[in-house]
Amino acid sequence: MRLNGNLLVLAVAAALTLMLTGCAVDRHERRAAIKGALIGAAGGAAISAMTGGDVAAGAAIGAAGGAAVGVITHEGRERRVYNDGGRRYWQDDYGQRRYFPDGYR
Repeated sequence: MRLNGNLLVLAVAAALTLMLTGCAVDRHERRAAIKGALIGAAGGAAISAMTGGDVAAGAAIGAAGGAAVGVITHEGRERRVYNDGGRRYWQDDYGQRRYFPDGYR
């Protein structure tokens, strides 16, 4: 089975979104990540469509960014992002480090 470019980008976006939501500690953070991913995907697709870019790629980028922002700003609180030797993380409500997936900057 061969995937064309748009379908491949969409599959990668879905995988990244699932990985980011899996980083969430509790169901409220997961819900915030999913909401952020949906809003980011819609915004990314809309901006790509208006500028003549690839809609699927815009949705993928928006979904990944939106999921990260949703987790970080969970419950309306902004969380500080730290750098630990090249890996970025934030601290959850229990003081534990939660790292971003490798390659996410």
